Amino acid sequence: MEKWQRNLPPLTSLLPFEAAARHESFTLAAEELGLTQAAISKQIRILEKDLGTVLFERRNRAVFLTEEGRRFGRVVGLALGDISQEATFMRKSRSSGEIVLFCQLCEAFYWLMPRLSDFHHQHPEIELRVKSSVKPIVDADQPFDVALQTTGRRHGSYPLAFTASDAVFPVCSPNYLGPDQAPLALEDLPGHVLLSHRVVPQDWLDWDGWLDEVGATDIAHLKTKDFDSYPLVLQAAVSGQGIALGWQRTVEQMLDQGILIRPCAEQVFHPAGISVFRGLRGQVSDPATEALVAWLRAELCA
Repeated sequence: MEKWQRNLPPLTSLLPFEAAARHESFTLAAEELGLTQAAISKQIRILEKDLGTVLFERRNRAVFLTEEGRRFGRVVGLALGDISQEATFMRKSRSSGEIVLFCQLCEAFYWLMPRLSDFHHQHPEIELRVKSSVKPIVDADQPFDVALQTTGRRHGSYPLAFTASDAVFPVCSPNYLGPDQAPLALEDLPGHVLLSHRVVPQDWLDWDGWLDEVGATDIAHLKTKDFDSYPLVLQAAVSGQGIALGWQRTVEQMLDQGILIRPCAEQVFHPAGISVFRGLRGQVSDPATEALVAWLRAELCA
């Protein structure tokens, strides 16, 4: 015990650090823990002084994990996850075999739901609860075991389990274009309404970035119709309001059913377009969590 006391960092700083690392935000960590931002900042500085290393870069009123901070965040998150899971087990508040999957709303609705019966068939002993959200996993409002979201969105210190490929390309309703308009050339896009998903921060590939990636950097004066939710973008495309960017795994069923079509041949292939993470509870190996991760890997990487 005396050895641990000499080597352990200040324990009162670990919860503030874990929350700040998970959110990559002192403000959100303060809101979560019911503290002031100044109190979070103070605890982080105490921890950095004790460890003799910088855990966060402070730039323009924002904070970003250093490599040391990200590594230490994983260790602290795992340790606190162990404690949390064991405490939950001892309180008997978690149902036997229940696991929580945090999933982006579109992937949950269009990709996961049509496949979920297969998981239940393979693992009838596991009670899987799906939590869907348009927010990135750092803003999850409850603990989860496993999470699935588009690569590039904020994930804080949650450890990556694996990535899978995806492709992004324009989609629209078959009724949007006249019979003599398809296929479209990229140069034709400025003459159409482009449905755009605008978020802050812009951690979602949008038209400007997509055109850059396909090499069409000279196309300008795009006419966009902006939405703050990607499900709304897709619904607007289905109802014939314009052309949206579609992620292959999200729109593949609608393409197969003819609800959407691809007006252009160009696409951006992302070999690591989807990421699967382990939550605080899922970092502790257990058969149910491992079964879910293995099933997602098989479905996404087939």
